[in-house]
Amino acid sequence: MSGARGALGPSLRAARPGWLWGAAAALLALGALLGAWRWAGGWTRAAGRRRRGRLQRVGTVLSLFVYPVKSCRGVAVRRARVTPMGLQSGELRDRFWLVTKEDGHMVTARQEPRLVLISVNCEDGHLTLEAPEMKKLYLPIKVPRKNPVLNCRVFGLDIQGRDCGDEVAQWITTFLNSERYRLVHFEPSMVPRKSKDVINLFRTTDEVAYPDCSPVLILSEASLEDLNTRLEKKVKIQNFRPNILVADCSAFEEDTWEEILIGDVEMKGTVCCARCILTTVNPDTGVLDRKEPLETLKSYRLCDPSERHIYKSSPLFGRYFAVDKTGTIQIGDPVYKMVQL
Repeated sequence: MSGARGALGPSLRAARPGWLWGAAAALLALGALLGAWRWAGGWTRAAGRRRRGRLQRVGTVLSLFVYPVKSCRGVAVRRARVTPMGLQSGELRDRFWLVTKEDGHMVTARQEPRLVLISVNCEDGHLTLEAPEMKKLYLPIKVPRKNPVLNCRVFGLDIQGRDCGDEVAQWITTFLNSERYRLVHFEPSMVPRKSKDVINLFRTTDEVAYPDCSPVLILSEASLEDLNTRLEKKVKIQNFRPNILVADCSAFEEDTWEEILIGDVEMKGTVCCARCILTTVNPDTGVLDRKEPLETLKSYRLCDPSERHIYKSSPLFGRYFAVDKTGTIQIGDPVYKMVQL
């Protein structure tokens, strides 16, 4: 057998630059087209039923962010796993840690603006916390089982979290110069919150740990640029804390995306993101302005009167998405929307 392979080897090697590589490239291209057809031109699951549609490119993934501790600084990543409960990068999961009062009520940058100055990362199985004039803190990702499970309140809804211990509680309290706060961690065995209990337009299957209401928040670069043309002092994407920042689309185009595909991930648009005073916290100084960019957004980004029962008087900036099919996304991925036939 080896002799026959050796006799054929030179002629095959000589042919590779021609028909063989051409055939391989054609097969790869055909595979990509078939993959796109299966999602867009073929049958695909959407909101529990099958639909037929076509794929239309609407943008490109520019940045990805995971926010391990709610209201603390985000981690920019090149690649992320999209789970039913949000983005995951290694052992960092989006908003799976939460600062609380001792009675379990959540604490965010709305109450403690300097939370945005705490940088969070992961090293050797430890969550790391860093902040100005504070010693770097290492916290085990896997919280000891002996630590108590606390009952917490997030936007009026009950959810559990395992207490991360006295050391990190003292660290956060010292940095914020506040009343005594705790840090809790959401574990897979715990019961998540139902997005539908926050906003009725979500489905009963949409669930989150400590995010406001949705697993994924998407915003476009063009929307941010449009806002900054109206502001005397420019703001950063960090003011708005999206998970996915999209380029190559027009301003506020993301508001119209109902079903999208990024990588092998399928997501369904739910509602726009109603903005609050958290957007007025300077991500570099931790100072709460209370006015901009919120006042400017209110001047041109209020909802249609027919939707005031959903958004009230809050301006809209970015769109929430639920996850229909999990998978992996990365910077540079095309963003497609489903156009129904």
